[in-house]
Amino acid sequence: MNSDTQLSLFNESVLDQKGLIPTDAKIPVPVGTYVNVNELTLHCENCHRCGLGKNRTHAVVGRGNPQAKIMIIGEAPGQHEDETGLPFVGKSGQLLDKILASVNLTTEQDVYICNIVKCRPPENRVPTSEESDACRPYLLEQIRLIDPKIILLTGATAVKGVTGSKLPITKIRGQWLEWEGRLCMPIFHPSYLLRNPSKEQGSPKWLMWQDIQQIRNRYDQISSR
Repeated sequence: MNSDTQLSLFNESVLDQKGLIPTDAKIPVPVGTYVNVNELTLHCENCHRCGLGKNRTHAVVGRGNPQAKIMIIGEAPGQHEDETGLPFVGKSGQLLDKILASVNLTTEQDVYICNIVKCRPPENRVPTSEESDACRPYLLEQIRLIDPKIILLTGATAVKGVTGSKLPITKIRGQWLEWEGRLCMPIFHPSYLLRNPSKEQGSPKWLMWQDIQQIRNRYDQISSR
């Protein structure tokens, strides 16, 4: 850490009104900043650690059971999510809910859903590395607070944002990975499935069906302990 950054830690202007997350994205955030998800959500609504906050309607933090054993992490909010303040509520979210329901998983009991970044990128583009890094402290706090046993990473952006891996999603989907002592599985993003509607053997939808059954089986094993 250089001297300029060290000095800036003593400058109150880099802190938000509650003195929680520094508004300067270069300043690290301590683990244990938030008591609960509601506190984190209120703070995200006033966050400007990157430029995405300038044009948001709502910060999109999460939906589902805050005590869920499964966390699903997506890429970024879209238009419907920005308007409602909830992740995965457009066509991709509707498909995701159907996929979960196919193995009797629900956001009311089993699942919590969030994204790598909490604000919608312009034209629904992929978040930049700077935007993902600025929002990463919120995601890490969400993981700590929810304390999931299984994390599902939907798409390459989610895989990279959490694990740092740049491997193509087609190479690693359906494989169990360990990250920070937690089980993770990369899966196809629902939007990719919408663009590939075939259900033939070997198709993305067919592969997703294999993956979600494997996830359900592991969930049952964990729940029975």
